[in-house]
Amino acid sequence: MTDFSIERSIDGPVIGLDEVGRGPLAGPVVSCGCYFASYDDLGSEIPINDSKKHTAKQREKLFVFFKKLQKEKKLQYHLGYASVEEIDSINILEATKLSMKRVIDKFNLENPHFIIDGNFSLNYQNEKSIIGGDKKSLSIASASIIAKVHRDRLMSILDYKFNFYGWKKNAGYGTKKHIDAIHEHGITQFHRKSFEPIKSLLKK
Repeated sequence: MTDFSIERSIDGPVIGLDEVGRGPLAGPVVSCGCYFASYDDLGSEIPINDSKKHTAKQREKLFVFFKKLQKEKKLQYHLGYASVEEIDSINILEATKLSMKRVIDKFNLENPHFIIDGNFSLNYQNEKSIIGGDKKSLSIASASIIAKVHRDRLMSILDYKFNFYGWKKNAGYGTKKHIDAIHEHGITQFHRKSFEPIKSLLKK
């Protein structure tokens, strides 16, 4: 069950961290951190869960809800990006960590604790990695939804300029349409050259 149990078990402010976009062939990786000022009932009409469990329409509704909480100072969230160039240069895991560190740098909280979705370390004091954290922690689940909405919107904007690849629908993931379009039209500056099948195609 997705709730604040993990957050309540920690003494002090807790920032839930998650990322979106580790697997696509194109576009940046986007991370988000969420800090809730209170663990009272959020009053959301839609039960908050891992972003993958929600439809695009539900995520957009929840994003509006999060913006309302932000305005009411009940929620503080920040975003961090790692570019395609950084992904190709330092690998996707290190780029993911970099995007998360950029999120953390934007918070101004005294002695925060970090709960991270996944099984890796950012080498911060007071951090905890939680496998499946986006299904357990409301802070992490909220971060996953906000990051997903932002990244999907970004890929939709890029889709207007590069409309062969279907990024508005596939968000840069390697669907058949996307891969067929790469074979036919080549790649853009937003494609990850270290990812297959692009890496092998560039060698031909």
